[in-house]
Amino acid sequence: MRADERAPVDQTEFRRVLGNFATGVTVITAPAAEGEPSPAGFACQSFSSLSLDPPLVCFMVGRTSATWPRIARAGVFCVNVLGAGQGELCRAFAVSGADKFAGVAHDAAPVSGAPRLTGAAAWIDCAVHAVHTGGDHLIVVGRVDALGTGDDPDQAPLLFHQGRFAGLGG
Repeated sequence: MRADERAPVDQTEFRRVLGNFATGVTVITAPAAEGEPSPAGFACQSFSSLSLDPPLVCFMVGRTSATWPRIARAGVFCVNVLGAGQGELCRAFAVSGADKFAGVAHDAAPVSGAPRLTGAAAWIDCAVHAVHTGGDHLIVVGRVDALGTGDDPDQAPLLFHQGRFAGLGG
């Protein structure tokens, strides 16, 4: 990172203030690439739709992530939008170095073959389209090849707000 890219704000304050922005919670998964023992996946709350034409989505991942290189080698991924009751599943994918898929029910997304997690509110099957640098993160753009909702179309999403999981108020 260049000196002129550094913002004049404290990182702790930056995190505290931006924690007031509620985000959805996803798990990004990829099939095992050649020579990999298992699929890859990580919890991600920095996900967004990007374009309708062509259909693109994006997510951000830390440049030091151990999981990202595995997803990059696969060249494809599935975004699993977690439902309100899937906080523990999110925590399982937030840890580093563990077998994140142990005991996790999933099937293969139709185009990429990436794990599609059972019970997710929605899924988006993608191919890596572009990767850009954004400070200490990478901005990954995915081309959407297939997508759908889970078994319960009325399932509320899992949200993250001020350092904890939250639901929709109504």
